[in-house]
Amino acid sequence: MHSRNSHERNFVFSELRLVVLGRTGAGKRSAVCTILGLQDSEQGEDPAVTQECSKHRGQAAGRQVAVVSSPPWFGSECNPEGRRKHISSFIALSSPGPHVFLLCVPVNQPADGEAKALAVLNKLFGPSAVSRHTIVLFTHMEELEEDEQLDEYLTTWRQDLLELVGKCGNRYHTLETRGEEPGNSTTVEELLEKVEQVLRGSGAQHLSCPLYQEAEDRVRKRQVEIVRQRRGEEPSESSSEVVTEEEMETVREEAESSISDLDVDIDGIFPATSVSQASSFPWSLWEKLKSWLSWLPTLVRREALFGSLVGLFVGGQYGGMLGTTVGSVATEMGRRKTEKTK
Repeated sequence: MHSRNSHERNFVFSELRLVVLGRTGAGKRSAVCTILGLQDSEQGEDPAVTQECSKHRGQAAGRQVAVVSSPPWFGSECNPEGRRKHISSFIALSSPGPHVFLLCVPVNQPADGEAKALAVLNKLFGPSAVSRHTIVLFTHMEELEEDEQLDEYLTTWRQDLLELVGKCGNRYHTLETRGEEPGNSTTVEELLEKVEQVLRGSGAQHLSCPLYQEAEDRVRKRQVEIVRQRRGEEPSESSSEVVTEEEMETVREEAESSISDLDVDIDGIFPATSVSQASSFPWSLWEKLKSWLSWLPTLVRREALFGSLVGLFVGGQYGGMLGTTVGSVATEMGRRKTEKTK
């Protein structure tokens, strides 16, 4: 019994598969670079620009790690065809199943988009995908005061973020450290330790569900096809020569990259009637509104007006709720910056 458990533990941790998710500008690219110790140029083009999923392998804190990143697909700005392609692609690239999803969440923004992302993961892969296999990865930590701890900030000011963390089994982390030289941080090792704790706690080797089982079947079938094509065999030929696991492994990445049309119920998961106007509020307009506010007279309470402008722009009951949250967050961040300059 002891040797079997040891074998399972070694198998689980032989390569950790991580899927990095988040909205545009949430810090996904930086997270991938930090985890694998890559320079920005080594990562290639940004998936948000190329609209293609990416996969990088490497050593991190003494472990073999594969990190998959995808363009944002859970916002209303992504069309159904794009959603199917991105979801199918990141599933195939992380097949037979990820050990953990890392949801990048900016500490200085409302969390409505990320809450929607968790709801989609739940529908796609089942409740355990969120409750057992997701870690919130906080980004944009420079917005906090230098001497302020993340725990303190969340508890005191950001109930919305705490609720998000609660859905993920109270697991969260940040890779951004202040006052440390690049390369000296232990945050990557701490993150991977948390990933391994997730696996030990869940008793699972990786996330498994029908979609990932379909993806793995498709990938393996495609591996066999590629190997036989390279042998010069015709697709209709019945070859008696067995395709070995070694041969299949050499074409694994090519096979994974070819899968983009899994049986994903896009209409059921993203029904048109459920896409609220608040969910479609894009990052770029958020940044524009902040820049507009810098020109307003100082006698106007900018943060409160910011929330009002957001509510007015979005409209309806969702606009009111989003405007209130935006105003609260902006007020707090403004107060902190003011006190910091004193």
